[in-house]
Amino acid sequence: MKGLPADTSKYRILNSILMISIFILSSCKKNYITYYKKVNEIDSTYRLANNPKLAIQEYRKLFNEYDPKNQEMIEEFSTYIILADQYHEDFGGKESLYQLISLVAPYHDSYKKYLTLFKKYGIDNTEVQQKIADWKKDLNQQMVDSFKIAFTRDQLGRPKDTVLVRKNIEKNARLFKWTFENIGFPSKDKIGGAPMLTLVSHMGSSNTLYPYLETKIFEYVKSGDCPPLDYSMMVDSHKFSPGKTTKYGMGRSFIEKIDTVTIDRQRRSIGLASLKHTAAIKKDFLKKLKMENSNIAIE
Repeated sequence: MKGLPADTSKYRILNSILMISIFILSSCKKNYITYYKKVNEIDSTYRLANNPKLAIQEYRKLFNEYDPKNQEMIEEFSTYIILADQYHEDFGGKESLYQLISLVAPYHDSYKKYLTLFKKYGIDNTEVQQKIADWKKDLNQQMVDSFKIAFTRDQLGRPKDTVLVRKNIEKNARLFKWTFENIGFPSKDKIGGAPMLTLVSHMGSSNTLYPYLETKIFEYVKSGDCPPLDYSMMVDSHKFSPGKTTKYGMGRSFIEKIDTVTIDRQRRSIGLASLKHTAAIKKDFLKKLKMENSNIAIE
């Protein structure tokens, strides 16, 4: 039997190398649901079990493995840095603070509450402003413009003109589909601090594209692009039936009795904290927000 021509053999070798590389890259993708679950576990250690030193250690391990998020209310990365500074633990110094700046940049002036911490590590207000300006330059302007229109369109006719509202929901659903297929998910690092939770949750009312959106957005929860809260709001708004059911506990005030065990299991499956833990997070967040507002008033 004659051997393969040199060119064919070379092609097969290169093709095998390419396939192996693709497999390795795909297998190395991080599942952020695992990240969110770990954050909830660590937050319980800190918030409910009152063990901040152990929480610092566990957060450090987590952020060495995953690029950090800084979710609304729980604020895991800023919490880690503040606790580590308080207990004189290493959190990565300036490099971690630069990461924090980029994570809080979408939230307008929220960076100001960290200015004392930034200054302590040699980052003045001018440098913070420059970092935020640099972050804004990296936003996807096409996405920014498209979703600015989508947010405005989403509110037209609410709450009375249901015909117009449904028409605009389908327009926005098609925009999501096109964006997913051509650019990706409109995350905060692509479009800034837009009210994506509201827009995503309203996709639960799409008659034509909901099955596609539910599947696709769940993929973005796993990739870390879409917060699990946004996804849960969309799913529950789609399945919402007054007084009857809820999958993730959104809108549960309309239901007389809920199966908290089942709901908590379903919440954990997508990276949400349990109902009881979420209530504690919200309570502490509102308390902290009240204190921050009081400090601003005094200044």
